[in-house]
Amino acid sequence: MHNDRTVTEARLKRVLDERIRPAVYPESVPLTVTVWNAPGEPVPVAEGLAAGREPIEVGAPWGPPWGTSWFTVAGTVPEEWAGRTVEALLDLGFDENMPGFQCEGLVYRPDGSPVKGLNPRNQWVRIGESVAGGEEVLLHIEASSNPVILDYHPFVPTELGDRLTADDAPRYRLARMDLAVLDRVVWELVQDLEVLGELMAELSVDSPRRWEILRAVERALDAVDLQDVGGSAGRAREQLREVLSAPAHASAHRISAVGHAHIDSAWLWPLRETVRKVARTTANMTALLEDEPDFVYAMSQAQQFAWIKEHRPEVYSRVKKAVAEGRFVPVGGMWVESDTNMPGSEALARQFVHGKRFFLEEFGIETEEVWLPDTFGYSAALPQLVRLAGAKWFLTQKISWSRTNKFPHHTFWWEGLDGTRVFTHFPPIDTYNSRLSGQEVAHAVRNFQEKGGATRSLAPTGWGDGGGGTTREMVARAKRLADLEGSARVVFERPSAFFEKAHAEYGHAPVWVGELYLELHRATLTSQAKTKQGNRRSEHLLREAELWAATAAVRAGFRYPYEALDRLWKTVLLHQFHDILPGTSIAWVHREAAATYRAVTAELESIVGDALAALAGDAPGGGTVVFNAAPHGRGGAVAHGGALADSPGPDPAPPTVRAREGGGFTLDNGLLRVEVDGRGLVVSVYDPEADRETIAPGAAANLLQLHPDFPNMWDAWDVDHFYRNTVTDLTDIETLEPTDEGALRVVRAFGSSRVEQLLSLPAGVRRLDIETEVDWHETEKFLKAAFPLDLHADRTAAETQFGHLYRPTHTNSSWDAAKFEACAHRFVHLEEPGWGVAVVNDSTYGYDVTRAVREADTGTTTTLRLSLLRAPRFPDPRTDQGTHRFRYALVPGASLGDAVREGYRINLPERRVPGSAGVEPLVSVSDDAVVISAIKLADDGSGDVVVRLYESLGGRARARLTAGFPTASVSVCDLLERPVAAATTDGDGVVLSLRPFEIVTLRLEQRSASSV
Repeated sequence: MHNDRTVTEARLKRVLDERIRPAVYPESVPLTVTVWNAPGEPVPVAEGLAAGREPIEVGAPWGPPWGTSWFTVAGTVPEEWAGRTVEALLDLGFDENMPGFQCEGLVYRPDGSPVKGLNPRNQWVRIGESVAGGEEVLLHIEASSNPVILDYHPFVPTELGDRLTADDAPRYRLARMDLAVLDRVVWELVQDLEVLGELMAELSVDSPRRWEILRAVERALDAVDLQDVGGSAGRAREQLREVLSAPAHASAHRISAVGHAHIDSAWLWPLRETVRKVARTTANMTALLEDEPDFVYAMSQAQQFAWIKEHRPEVYSRVKKAVAEGRFVPVGGMWVESDTNMPGSEALARQFVHGKRFFLEEFGIETEEVWLPDTFGYSAALPQLVRLAGAKWFLTQKISWSRTNKFPHHTFWWEGLDGTRVFTHFPPIDTYNSRLSGQEVAHAVRNFQEKGGATRSLAPTGWGDGGGGTTREMVARAKRLADLEGSARVVFERPSAFFEKAHAEYGHAPVWVGELYLELHRATLTSQAKTKQGNRRSEHLLREAELWAATAAVRAGFRYPYEALDRLWKTVLLHQFHDILPGTSIAWVHREAAATYRAVTAELESIVGDALAALAGDAPGGGTVVFNAAPHGRGGAVAHGGALADSPGPDPAPPTVRAREGGGFTLDNGLLRVEVDGRGLVVSVYDPEADRETIAPGAAANLLQLHPDFPNMWDAWDVDHFYRNTVTDLTDIETLEPTDEGALRVVRAFGSSRVEQLLSLPAGVRRLDIETEVDWHETEKFLKAAFPLDLHADRTAAETQFGHLYRPTHTNSSWDAAKFEACAHRFVHLEEPGWGVAVVNDSTYGYDVTRAVREADTGTTTTLRLSLLRAPRFPDPRTDQGTHRFRYALVPGASLGDAVREGYRINLPERRVPGSAGVEPLVSVSDDAVVISAIKLADDGSGDVVVRLYESLGGRARARLTAGFPTASVSVCDLLERPVAAATTDGDGVVLSLRPFEIVTLRLEQRSASSV
């Protein structure tokens, strides 16, 4: 037989594109269109429906950036269409390649009830299956003219990312606005040919199955009358029936398709637009569920459910009904799909608390799978938190984006810091926006790395990022692929059904230990410094607000602010979404985030101030009470919320500052001697107790270094390794002088920027404090602060949630080398046996470590650098411009325990309040290795005191927790404060035996006075 394969394949493409697809809607009539352009921000639905309209023609421009236009379309079904299926085709000027990234609409009936969303891949609205001739059609469209930020030429700086800087030129032209007859047979033929054509293209040319499909397609095309596609479509489908009914091989891979629309809670659009994106998508999905009985849709992010409930109750009622039917499936159990690298310990725990509680209260559902397909790497603390939240499965997709190493598993056990394991799946289809194309399904089969041990994988299916969800075409593909020779078997089912089956067949899956580091998007640890500072400071203020309010409630009858704290936590958790906290959203998002953090700070400071005033009592003679919110005692103030009236005794001797021979100054507080040369650089930090120099010979610390920063793509997200090839040390100095407070002031200018630093040695403390203020006006630059240490350390300990993570300082393997920028919370610690150094900070996350061997003495210089600022131009062209303040400190001779202590200290300064009352802590712990992360009243309003604590050093700990109030009972709880076991008590204390990095939540019921 002659090989005519390519001829038939080319024929299929042309006939589909030019004859068959156009025949899906064989007849159409235009609709009359009118419009009202809402001024400013979106208006309520009732106002948009009632507003006056002006005529507008197809082809007319509409929609300035971020505008809202209310269209009304009206028409009459022709009499000759009676009994046929009629749809409205509503094209706002879509580019079908940009679903979720441009204009969108939500269609309403005249009574204001929502129908479905419109987007580039979903432009139809069903009028009726068997309509009556002469039927009047009237629909309203709330259309959003969201500008395209990420265009065909990506990462081009644009002012469109904020309505304050965008122009007012229309972005779109109104396209097709018609009533049309849907020819269902032709539509089904299109689905048949697309599925077979795509499957055929993925089969080997040596495969008999490929040729069987080819010949069937050829016969079908022969059966199509190109002048009467509708009349001949049925005959064409008959030619395909046999190849479509051939069953899959017994060993065929099984794919569980899950309807999905991963919607970024903010990204290239502001939060207010996400509210509408969610409404459009869920309106679409509930409509599709009604049309397709086998379809299942899953949606994560409790915040997005809450938005629909608040802003679109008509849509929410449909969602609740579908959830009750078990086909609209809440997943994830988190408030948002948050970043997991940077949120603090309690914040990451509260993501689960507030997310799972919402699903329980709203739907009575205990979500069991954690659903984070798009987050930029996954903290090693997560497995324990997943299990403590009552979940047992984890899903991610993002690791497929890693650029250096291919992750070796798709289904595996993920082991966290403390040894907890969670069953994890990483879909081999390599997208969370699958459309179940032949290429995607075949890739999933080829890519799946568990062959021979497991037989199934999951495929999140639907348009996402900007929303849209699953289409009827995707559902049609799944029907054809359910049992089709040459393909994997595809069936829509709930995520829990997939996980149950996958676990049952592959319980012996391999184990991955530690973080799931994404070898990409490393600069998200630094971009948008003010957003990151707002997050860090809000987290610590929330800790204080809960601690002091709980203490005041128990000690002084203070009214605990349940509702305010709940609302403020949810606000902070929302802003930990994986495109807000990482700094990768448009300017509008970060401008609003800054304002939100200011408001959060003001409200939390008010709560803290009121609680402390209630505790401190009167201040006769001007007395002062020192409050310590840190988990360790200091300066005489007791840990865990203790407070001390007046000073505990004489202050240590103040540090001295004297001129240094050769230029510069020497600072000395008796515990450290620090030499600063004439360039304002730290050239020596001597620890007299250990007789040990901290700074490497010939090197200088607190060295600010500037790199060019122009990654190959993903500007705000990425820093590429080649940035290190060029560096400028900032050594020029304008000012070096002592201050009246015993510090050194250093001022430098570089480029268009200026930096001022204060270097000081606190009295009685072995720590060099550095306060840095940068007036930053650079573009595409990366600013780091370097500390070259005289240490031979093969690993760092970097704080993460509820513990720390070891990372190598060497680059033995490609896995090691890929971690050239990593995340740390409050501290990074390096150590030789018996002596270590910590660098602690109040608001940075990114860091890097390199090692070099010195020629002079063959000693090792280990250089730790904090990442301070970047200046990418996409998606926010003015990222980080302006003034920034950082506090960090060098702690020589630090043990891991010292690093933990100093990290908390710099983030939780003491508070001095007028008063005279000493305040005993609500609880105390006998071992400093056991750190209390939260003290609060139980969320249920019972008055019980909840304490969460963890082992912080990575070893076993036995400790005693003592309550400073009478208790009736003590329970061990899960994260949602639900008791799971009775605590072991001994008299007035709780006996604790913790494994490394174990988290324990205790619930202490107060004993009433009447029961004493």
